[in-house]
Parts: sequence; structure tokens; C-alpha cells
Amino acid sequence: MDALTRMIQMTRPQAGLDLRCQLSGSFEIPHEPAPPGTVPFHLILAGSCRIATDKGVLTARAGDFILFPRGGAHVIRDYDTQGEDGAMRMRYDGMLPLRRAGKGKVGSDLLCGHFTHASEAGELLFKTLPDRLHVSLTDEEAPESLQAVVALMRQEASAASPGALAIVTALSHTLLVLALRRYNERPDRDASILAVMADARLGASAKAVLDAPGQPWTIEALGKLAAMSRASYARRFQQASGMTVFDFLTRVRMAVACELLRTTRRKVGDICFEVGYQSEAAFGKAFKLQMGELPGQYRRRHA
Repeated sequence: MDALTRMIQMTRPQAGLDLRCQLSGSFEIPHEPAPPGTVPFHLILAGSCRIATDKGVLTARAGDFILFPRGGAHVIRDYDTQGEDGAMRMRYDGMLPLRRAGKGKVGSDLLCGHFTHASEAGELLFKTLPDRLHVSLTDEEAPESLQAVVALMRQEASAASPGALAIVTALSHTLLVLALRRYNERPDRDASILAVMADARLGASAKAVLDAPGQPWTIEALGKLAAMSRASYARRFQQASGMTVFDFLTRVRMAVACELLRTTRRKVGDICFEVGYQSEAAFGKAFKLQMGELPGQYRRRHA
């Protein structure tokens, strides 16, 4: 199993589709910041529009996928002087609620949805990505697999046949993984845990930590897995990920611990040994430093 697959397994993102938007003329649709653990996305099925954030305005075209890993506020807008404006209205008789704006030919056709993640692994994956992740899934350089997924989503969303919503929702999960892979292939990608996984040497060490977080890992040991010296490994890891090796190891261990605290009734002492701590006191101190509360408090809050 590769490192990205393992990270996705730990994150367990759940896809949800909110509505479809068919827009023309001039329009402006604000989106407030999403709640913690929620990652909004938009898939442009046809046409184009502009999406504005505090980082600037991008033009999104058919086949583009826009993800907001930190749930940031944004505005979907366009100013089409050729289109005919009309009041915003909603319909609820199809696969999804349909928001319409304007009259005449549709200028922008979007699927709007979100991913939720309850685990700390989700924070580790999404919070190291840029505020706004924008990838084209159907340009000439996009793999055929990506183009096929987008085409099938467009087809199912338009046909509204029995089971269409289940199919499009399931494909949204596939789309997320393919989009992350596509983003990771870009030479201008930001520092993130994805960049570590894409690095042939660093990826082997990251996978080892994800597979066995309870091992007594040291920088030297992980550097050996990457066939690098301690200093070179630590420097390259931080450049690629934006965090230190120790930060990554701690966050993975806390992600596993949080999962066990939420989903099992195992004793805290047992969990601390499983994630690499030799005493419950050391684990409690590290947990509080990372999570802001003690393990028992976390468990009660998520009971």
C-alpha cells in the first residue's frame, strides 16, 4: 500500500453533494467559511465562472475542480453583459436541489459539495494544502482516467436516473484522490505532506511511520529508509512538507490515538504504548500539547 492510500484510509473523507448550480447573466453567490472538519468543493461541469477569495480571483472552466482544504470563504460570480439576468430560484424535483440564476442559455453549470473528516489525519492531510486548490481535470495533459470520471459525473448529474446521486457521490471520493494526485504532479506545488509522499525517498519513510507509528522512530532510522544522512533527511523533509520530522511523527501518532480514543474502549495506558509512548504521563503531556486537552477529556467529548 502506498503512502497516499494509507493517508486517505486514515482520513476517511466522506463525500456529500449539496446542490447543482446552473447560472447565466450576472450573479454573485457568497459561501461562508465551512465548519471545522468540512472541505467544500466545486466541479465545473460546463461553461465557466469566477471564484473569488481573499487570495484573489480565479477563472474556473469546464472540467476544473476547486477544493477549499481549510474551508475558506469564497464567492462564485460572473458578470455576463450578454446574458439575461433573472432572480435566483431553487428547484427540488431532481437528483439534487437546483439553483438557477438568469434566463436563457446556461453559462455556468456546477456541482457543489463537500468532504467531511472527523479524524486528526484529515487535519494533517488538508491543513498542509493551499487555501484554494485548483486543478484542471480535462485539459490535454489530464489522464484519460480523470477525464472519464468527470464525463461520467456530468452524464449522471444530467440524466438523474435511479441511483444517480449514489453514483455521483461515490465518484466524488474518487475525484478527490485523482485531483490530489494531479496536484501533486505539478512542479509549483506548495510544501505539504503530499509532496513528501511524491518523493521517492521521503515517501518510503513517511509510509513506514503511517504503517507503524508506535515504532521508536528516530531521524537516523527514517533517514536510513530514505538512503540519506540524518541532516540531509531532516532538511529535505522540512523543505518538502513545511514541518519537521518530529512534528509529522507526533501528528501521525496523535491521529491514531484520537481514532482509538473515539472508536474503542481501550485503556489510555494501552493506547499510549501502541502509538509509541513509554508512559501514560508522557503520552498525556504530548497529547495535551498537540490537542489542547487530556486524552480522557477528548474521549468524553467524543463519546
